[in-house]
Amino acid sequence: MSDDRAQQPGDRIAAHIAHNARVWNYWLGGKDHYEVDEQVGDMVTSMYPSIGEVARADRDFLGRAVGFLAGEAGIRQFLDIGTGLPTANNTHEVAQRIAPDARIVYVDNDPIVLTHARALLTSSGEGATSYVDADARDPRAIVKAASETLDFEQPVAVMLLGILNFVLDTEEATSIVRSLVEALPSGSYVVLTHPTLELGGEGNEAAMKFWNENATPPITARTGAEIAAFLDGLEIIEPGLVSCTRWRTAGTEERLLVAQYAGVARKP
Repeated sequence: MSDDRAQQPGDRIAAHIAHNARVWNYWLGGKDHYEVDEQVGDMVTSMYPSIGEVARADRDFLGRAVGFLAGEAGIRQFLDIGTGLPTANNTHEVAQRIAPDARIVYVDNDPIVLTHARALLTSSGEGATSYVDADARDPRAIVKAASETLDFEQPVAVMLLGILNFVLDTEEATSIVRSLVEALPSGSYVVLTHPTLELGGEGNEAAMKFWNENATPPITARTGAEIAAFLDGLEIIEPGLVSCTRWRTAGTEERLLVAQYAGVARKP
């Protein structure tokens, strides 16, 4: 016998265990987190002091990438997988400032994100936004649900910011990306960010170990070569796979290097 209460977001939220979406929100200066998230977030910061810069750099990259896609690349459809908790300059806000007719689908399976999803569902009159409660490990289900809002006969930008690092098996992560790319028409884009122990991130190893022992979901770092392999067969847009802070920013040589790779790639 099924229990309908098991499907309610509030019943799925584990307030006693630190969770990535809430800790990330804490690092970004938000208010949607619990004491346990602050405790774990502070401990990670003590072990890896630049984690706050990583979080902010990742968010800033999202704005620049979506700005490029909606502007120069002319993309009008976005599939944002692993969106996390709403903050400032969400994908639909950036895209619709440039292209009011842009259509955005957010995807996450975190119950606390679901409870805040209505904040993501505001839209310009010309465009549309929707939310899909689904797991990144089921790309076919994501595409099927997103098809109610997006036209997969036209180019789509798939946003995978800080999500593949929660898929611990690299073959599985690669399969997810390949499945998504197969569903996209020519002229579509894949945007990703991913933590690494390169780019000065060696000190992050102990912090990740602590995270995996005290929070959820578990996380893994990957090398630049492993991350680049996710984009095999796609045309990587200049400046290539680089630190988040070095992707299409002025004075890149002076900007803080953070241990988070970022890249944008186009399907031929």
